[in-house]
Amino acid sequence: MDPEVTIEYENVHKRFDTPVLSGVNLSVMRGETVSILGTSGTGKSVLLKTTIGLITPDRGDVRIDGESVYHSTRLGLRDLRRTVRYVFQYAALFDSLNIYENVAMGLDPAEIKTLDPQVMLDRIAASLVNVNLEPAKVLSKLPAELSGGMRKRVGLARAIVGEPRIILYDEPVTGLDPVNSATVNRLIMSIAERTKVTSIVVTHDVEGALEMSHRVALLDNGTLRFIGTPDEFRRSEDPLVMAFADRRAAAEAALKLIEHDAYDDNDAGPAHAISIGVRA
Repeated sequence: MDPEVTIEYENVHKRFDTPVLSGVNLSVMRGETVSILGTSGTGKSVLLKTTIGLITPDRGDVRIDGESVYHSTRLGLRDLRRTVRYVFQYAALFDSLNIYENVAMGLDPAEIKTLDPQVMLDRIAASLVNVNLEPAKVLSKLPAELSGGMRKRVGLARAIVGEPRIILYDEPVTGLDPVNSATVNRLIMSIAERTKVTSIVVTHDVEGALEMSHRVALLDNGTLRFIGTPDEFRRSEDPLVMAFADRRAAAEAALKLIEHDAYDDNDAGPAHAISIGVRA
């Protein structure tokens, strides 16, 4: 294995009622940011969760620094997970804990037991500053007292306080307005540039993905239909890639999909209702 490869997905398959992942292969290099795009229901979040064993593939493997996530001992998996932080779609803050306590959850439990209280406070405060939050104004607040954008940033602070080598982002800008979305995307870029962390970002925000990523992947029908640089993505002549890269093309592609699904091949009238994907 290339020593510069941090995360490697090899022939990853997963099905629930129907196949979701059908042989995904992807290598993510050390310090690289890779964004994964795709329509709703294509398995983007499922793939992300296989990275640290939150979902087990039916076939294939995921390796971190050459160590298999699925053929590791319990202690080995614990050690792998200590190097990774997961940023959940809706921040997943604990409602009953204040911001200090929520961010502290990103520290290694063993480290918490030995850290001097002032050192721990300083690290938590620094992580908040790094996501453009003022510690004095938010440390004692509960999540419900913060805006949606601020809660997202607290989730980022919790991810970076433990100084991980890998951060996995699951739809980090979902539910945010364009200004807050741009803020979070730029914070992800800033964190990656400053810490050299390896990042995988599952997102529907195409413009943000093209701005922040070294490479962009497009997941379609369970496999990676495209993987390349943002410039290669913009220049691609693949119709689906073009639909993602251009909003007008996306609208036209959606209209064609609706028209195709609305009538059967014999033009005998409306076919079954369009199925809406429930997995991201």
